[in-house]
Amino acid sequence: MLAVAVPERDDTRALTIVMHTAFFVLLSASVARYLARHADGPHTPWVIALSALLAALYVLGPALGTRPTPRRLTWLGLVVAAWALLVVLAPSFAWCAVPLFYTGLRTLPPRTAIPLVALLTALAVATQLGLAGWPDPNVLLAPPAVAAVATTVFVVMQRQAARQDALIDDLVRTRRELAATERREGTLAERERLAREIHDTLAQGLSSQRMLLQAADRLWDTAPGTARDHVRTAAAIAERSLAEARRFVHDLTPADLAEGGGLLQALRAVAERETTPALTVRVHTEGSPPVPLPAPVESALLRIAQGALANVREHAAATTATLTLTCLDDQIVLDVTDDGRGFDPRTPRTPRTPPTPEAAPADARGHGLPAIRARLSQLGGTLTIESAPGEGTALSAAIPLEPR
Repeated sequence: MLAVAVPERDDTRALTIVMHTAFFVLLSASVARYLARHADGPHTPWVIALSALLAALYVLGPALGTRPTPRRLTWLGLVVAAWALLVVLAPSFAWCAVPLFYTGLRTLPPRTAIPLVALLTALAVATQLGLAGWPDPNVLLAPPAVAAVATTVFVVMQRQAARQDALIDDLVRTRRELAATERREGTLAERERLAREIHDTLAQGLSSQRMLLQAADRLWDTAPGTARDHVRTAAAIAERSLAEARRFVHDLTPADLAEGGGLLQALRAVAERETTPALTVRVHTEGSPPVPLPAPVESALLRIAQGALANVREHAAATTATLTLTCLDDQIVLDVTDDGRGFDPRTPRTPRTPPTPEAAPADARGHGLPAIRARLSQLGGTLTIESAPGEGTALSAAIPLEPR
C-alpha cells in the first residue's frame, strides 16, 4: 500500500509547491510591472495593499487544509475577492488566475469549481480587452484555452487518483480477507493435526485400557491372576497416556521421543507396550538412520507406527506384527506387517454399526489410515498398502530425506 500511496502524495506535494511558487512569481511580476508604469497613479496604494493582502491570504491557505470546510471556503472567497479587485484596478494581475484555478479545483467539488474557473477566466478576459481597447483574438482565446487545459488536466488527475484509491482499498481489503482465510486454514490444519495426535496416542490408550478392563472383568472370578495382570497393564497404559497428555500441553512432542533415545528406541518401546499374550510385536532395522533425523519425520513415523499397531490390535486378529525401519540415502521407510485376517484395500471401508453402545469407540472411529495419509502428505511421503483377505497386511510409509 505504501509503495503506491507515497509516490502519489509526493507528486501532489510537488505540484502544490510549483503552483504556489508560480503564484508568487506572477504576483511579484504583476506588482513590478504596475509600479514601473503607474507608480504615481491614484490606485497605486490600493494595488500595493491588495497585493500584500492577497499574498498574506495565500500564505494562510496551507494551514487550512484542502477539504471544503467553512473556514477554507471563507478563505477562498476572500482570495478570489482580493484578486478580482486587483484585476479591476490593474489588468496585468489577470495571469495570477492560473494558480487560483488550481486552488479552486483542489478546494471545491468539480460542479462548483468549474463555474468558478469560468468566472475567473471571464473576468480576466474582460479586463484584458478593456486594456487592449479592441477585441484582440489572443486575449479572447488564450485565457479560455489555458483555463480549459488546466481544468482538464486537474480533473483527469483527480479521477485517476480516485480510481487508484479505490484499487488500493480493494487491495487492502483483499489482503485482509486473504489473511483471515489463511488464519482460518491454519486453525483448521491445527485442529486436524491435534485430532491425529489424540487419535494416535490418547484414543488408542483409552481403547487398550477399555479392552483390558473388559477382559479383566470377564476373568475376575475364573482367573483372578490373569485379570489382575490385565488391570496392571491397563494402569501402565493409563500412566503412559497421562505422560502423552502432559507432553501435548508442553510441546506436542511424543513422550517416547522426548526421553531422548531416538526413533529406534521409541519404536522398541511402542512394540514392547503393544506386545500381549495374544500379539507379539518385533522391531527390525535395515541400514543406519541419519543422526539426528528431522524431528517432524521422527514424530510422524512414531505416530504412524502407533496408529498401524492400533489397527492391528483392534481389527486384524493377528498373532505377530513386525516394524521394519529401512534407511536409504534419500528416504526412510517404515513397514508394518502382520499375519492377521487382512482385507481388500480396493474396497472402501466404512465404520461398522456397533451392536451395543459400548462397542462404538473401537469400531466406529475410523481415523487410522486417513490420519497416516495426512501425516505423510505433509512431509511429501507416500503410503502403500498390500493386503488380501486371510493373508495379512503390509503397510509401507516412505518419507523423503535430504541426500547424505
